[in-house]
Amino acid sequence: MRVIAGRARRIQLKTIDGQDTRPTTDRIKETLFNMIQSRLAQTSFLDCFAGSGGIGIEALSRGADRAVFVEQNPKAADCIRQNLKATRMEEKASVMVCDVLTALGKLERDGRPFDTVFMDPPYNTGWERKVLERLKDSNLIREDTWIIVESSRETEFSFLENTNFCIVKNKEYKTNKHVFIEKKSE
Repeated sequence: MRVIAGRARRIQLKTIDGQDTRPTTDRIKETLFNMIQSRLAQTSFLDCFAGSGGIGIEALSRGADRAVFVEQNPKAADCIRQNLKATRMEEKASVMVCDVLTALGKLERDGRPFDTVFMDPPYNTGWERKVLERLKDSNLIREDTWIIVESSRETEFSFLENTNFCIVKNKEYKTNKHVFIEKKSE
């Protein structure tokens, strides 16, 4: 796995051994960032279920000013720190070693909203719904914040009908998909 474009282009990123994380492939990462590139300059990026940090680091490499990585696995969080050091982006990032819902509570007390929230939770566990329900009234997102969920192709998002969110874009791949969500216009 490597950084595809930007300031840290071609730098190899470490991942942890085993099945505890599932790094996004370079091809899928490239497609994702081609879709959001115009929204990255001087923005803040929240990477939930961050794994090795590849998505948030790519955002920093391509122009985001700040990234927060949330990862509860201490080995994966250490891997994120190593990757931030290798890409010389430690100054623009912070790593939270806790579960996502706890991290969201801590971040809400800080009160700084994010321009993009990315999450890649374990597939088919219902975490997408838990996090989106937590974010629906949160001060971490604004009207123009994009929430991007990487999930299995089978994951249903029909529960969004009963929230203040809507799907603005859906990109399917062979085994997974990216769902782009934002607040409904009032």
